[in-house]
Amino acid sequence: MKLYCDPMEFAEEILEDIETEIETLGLAKIPNPLKSPNQCFVSDEHRVSLRVNYRYLQETISQNKSVPSLELAGPRPYIYFDPSKVKAGIVTCGGLCPGINDVIRSIVMTLYYSYGVDKIIGFKYGLQGFIPNYGHPIVELTPEVVKDIHAMGGTFLGTSRGHQPIEEIVDTLERLNIQILFMIGGDGTFRAATKITEEIKKRGLKIAVVAIPKTIDNDIWLVSKTFGFDTAVEMACEAIRCAHTEAIAVPYGIGLVKLMGRHSGFIAAAATLATKEVNFCLVPEIDFDLEGPNGFLAELERRLVSRKHAVIVVAEGAGQKYVRKDPPEYDASGNIKLGDIGKFLKEKIEAYFKERKIDVVIRYIDPSYIIRSVPANVEDRIYCGFLGQYAVHAAMAGKTGLMISYLNEQFVHIPLKEAIKKRKQINLKSRFWLSVLESTGQREMKNSL
Repeated sequence: MKLYCDPMEFAEEILEDIETEIETLGLAKIPNPLKSPNQCFVSDEHRVSLRVNYRYLQETISQNKSVPSLELAGPRPYIYFDPSKVKAGIVTCGGLCPGINDVIRSIVMTLYYSYGVDKIIGFKYGLQGFIPNYGHPIVELTPEVVKDIHAMGGTFLGTSRGHQPIEEIVDTLERLNIQILFMIGGDGTFRAATKITEEIKKRGLKIAVVAIPKTIDNDIWLVSKTFGFDTAVEMACEAIRCAHTEAIAVPYGIGLVKLMGRHSGFIAAAATLATKEVNFCLVPEIDFDLEGPNGFLAELERRLVSRKHAVIVVAEGAGQKYVRKDPPEYDASGNIKLGDIGKFLKEKIEAYFKERKIDVVIRYIDPSYIIRSVPANVEDRIYCGFLGQYAVHAAMAGKTGLMISYLNEQFVHIPLKEAIKKRKQINLKSRFWLSVLESTGQREMKNSL
């Protein structure tokens, strides 16, 4: 579904800079063992055009230029690796997200049943699992081991944050005779995967690195929608409905819900559209003033006076200018630690209305860890299955340094070095964001308009 996350909308200015060719380890000569009579093989010549707007398309055609296109994902008629000899590894990194176990299960099942690969291992606790000093055991993965993990939240393999020595990671791949590495993670994981690919290439090794994009925030560039996002929105809607119920139960009731979204407010915005009960949606992409005649607090007062209740949804990365620490603090992955905008807003709202002698009742809900820890819903579960399957098809064909993406309603291969160039954020000129504003009725909360 492209409604809320098409990263190419209004992005024609960067299209010509995108490299789309996928690296391969060598010529694929082994006939694909897939025997299904309905199996549809694809070739590297099957391409998917990047989604572009009409003006860009017309200009491109008039200048006799070609529209950038991406390699279509899917099984190839010939593969690079001998299934009887190949050994694959899987690692999950970063924060939790609904659907990780579904992807792990899909990879294992496709390797085992579709290609006959029976040597599959999992690395425990993210990139730490490659480093001998941590002493984390490896896990042998078989269909019997993973058959029920999709019913569990979190990650069966465990995870961790933080950088690890790339040379030691590749040493472990060599020592364990791994030919394929599947990395499930987000932006930080992709940067590590890019460096691992470069180190493998420098050593002249034949190891394929294939990444599956994982972020609950849906902020990975060149991906229409990341897995777990639909589940996150569904769970966020439950929190918003509870906040609304609490708000309307008392005079001057305020429901305040903080949702995940460090740099991009897709969860907050999509949940706002889905519930129709939100009056203010605050996201990292939009600056807002707190005080003043056109600030947030004054707008909230006008809403309460007219309707006697209000529901506010705020993404965790919104309004950081008010809660940013100086000097900044960083987590193990090098990300700036966010200030607690939810708690800050609650305190500011209470103080503002106390000064005006208006007795407000605030119900503050932060469901972040509940949202990211639950099993995937039906739609995400199906999506995760496809991602795992397409990752295996790409790896067995000898492709490397790529991310499996869903873009323009097709599964495609994206070079990792392109996926990490920028972060996807809400396009404030898009129909999606305008729909959010129409749903909430909120105005631009800035004093200098």
